[in-house]
Amino acid sequence: MSEKSVSEAVAYRRSVRVYDAEKSIDSSVVKKCLEQASLAPTSSNMQLWEFYHITNKDIIKKLAPMCFNQNAARTAQQLVVFVTRKDLWRKRAKANLEMLDTTFGKDNPKSEWSSREKVARNYYGNIIPFAYADFFGILGFFKYLMILITGLFRPIYREVRNSDMRIVAHKTCGLAAQTFMLSMAAEGYDTCPMEGSDTWRVKRLLGLPRGAEINMIISCGIRKPEGVYGERFRIPFKEVYKEV
Repeated sequence: MSEKSVSEAVAYRRSVRVYDAEKSIDSSVVKKCLEQASLAPTSSNMQLWEFYHITNKDIIKKLAPMCFNQNAARTAQQLVVFVTRKDLWRKRAKANLEMLDTTFGKDNPKSEWSSREKVARNYYGNIIPFAYADFFGILGFFKYLMILITGLFRPIYREVRNSDMRIVAHKTCGLAAQTFMLSMAAEGYDTCPMEGSDTWRVKRLLGLPRGAEINMIISCGIRKPEGVYGERFRIPFKEVYKEV
């Protein structure tokens, strides 16, 4: 089966609710698609995500009721749980700083830093901690007040509260999930993104830490004809397209 072009993959991808039990999918291909998902755009290159690739049939059976026994979950050949890890922001910022050490050199004196290096090191060493650090919402409240006042005089980034950064983590995880689904479509595999799940039970089953959050669960397989519920419906493009 030849891989589809981007346009072909976009047109082929549908949210498939019923998969063919007689047609298996190659877990190594799914893993490859997840590797491609890790190349998706991510805010500040923080990569606050994890991908749990479920191939164990017993675990899939346990997860299906947690997804309210949706057909997409019950008939899935495999599942992927996309998880946000905002709690890992310190570790990810450190990884980016270490990447800068590789790029620019580890022990360069500050006086010899290029303008690009200064900006990058300041970003991950100071701005990222300012944006992500919080203490029971209290620090976020004071950051919000400071930004509110500063914003009266100049444009400024305003999403600095804990709830704001949580949204950032989920947005970028969603980009990875979409990249994964398009990669799967390019391989001729089918998927269905499911938001409907008991996320607390899913976290417990997977042994996820408290700071992790379920972004979405994506079922995988090969579609049955009845697994696509009718023709694709979209609001007329002219209603959503605004040229400025």
